Amino acid sequence: MTAPVFDPASTLRARLAALAPAILEIDDDSAAHAGHAGAAAGGGHFSLLIVSEQFSGLSRLARHQRVLDRVADLLPHPIHALSIRALTPEEFPS
Repeated sequence: MTAPVFDPASTLRARLAALAPAILEIDDDSAAHAGHAGAAAGGGHFSLLIVSEQFSGLSRLARHQRVLDRVADLLPHPIHALSIRALTPEEFPS
């Protein structure tokens, strides 16, 4: 029996659903980091844009902490790097 294949985007979406994102974009930037030690070990590089009302009134640090509280166990493996943009709907250009 083979182990299930890890799908980073689906896992991130599921973990971040509790933040009720109006917008959630996940980009796999791993190809841009070819040759990087983390990429060689199989860890991916991802960029995340999350727009949620739950970030209202929070500092940038507090927003990142809310995201990382839900995904920290994925870092540094199977996800090697995660770039986070966490915005409120008012801050997101429409």
